[in-house]
Amino acid sequence: MILTQIKNFFSHQRMASLTDLSIHFGVEPDALRGILDQWIRKGKLRKLPQGKPCKGCCEACNSDSTEIYEWIV
Repeated sequence: MILTQIKNFFSHQRMASLTDLSIHFGVEPDALRGILDQWIRKGKLRKLPQGKPCKGCCEACNSDSTEIYEWIV
C-alpha cells in the first residue's frame, strides 16, 4: 500500500527529501529507503546526487547531507 501512497505523493510534489517523506508517512528513513529503492529499480524515481540543490521550498537546506528524490515519469 505504501508504494501507491508514495506514487500519489510524488504526483503532487515532483521532488522530496528523505526527511520530508519520513515525516509525511511516519516511517523511519532506513525503512523508507528500501521502499524508495523499489521505485528506483522500476525506473520511476531517482535519487539526486548529494550536493545538488533540490530547487524546492528554499535554499537553506544542507544539500550535502540531505537525500533528495525525484519522480521521473
